[in-house]
Amino acid sequence: MEYIYKPQGVCSTQMIINVDNNIVKDIKINNGCDGNLKGISKLLIGMNIDEVIKKLKGVTCGLKRTSCPDQIATALEKIKSGEL
Repeated sequence: MEYIYKPQGVCSTQMIINVDNNIVKDIKINNGCDGNLKGISKLLIGMNIDEVIKKLKGVTCGLKRTSCPDQIATALEKIKSGEL
């Protein structure tokens, strides 16, 4: 199933996440650090969302309290809880 998340406090403006049976099937992120986000997205394909959350939750970017990886974890938490 495809979910659209609007990240907060980061350069990226939209995350389109496809999840099936708690497995990340695809992630597309609009704006942000293009190469890094494409690489992260490819690494996450096939991973269980709980494992992704565990690895990415709390990652910061510079002086920000969050990051695009942290926002991916937040989006997956919302998907898991049914908020998204």
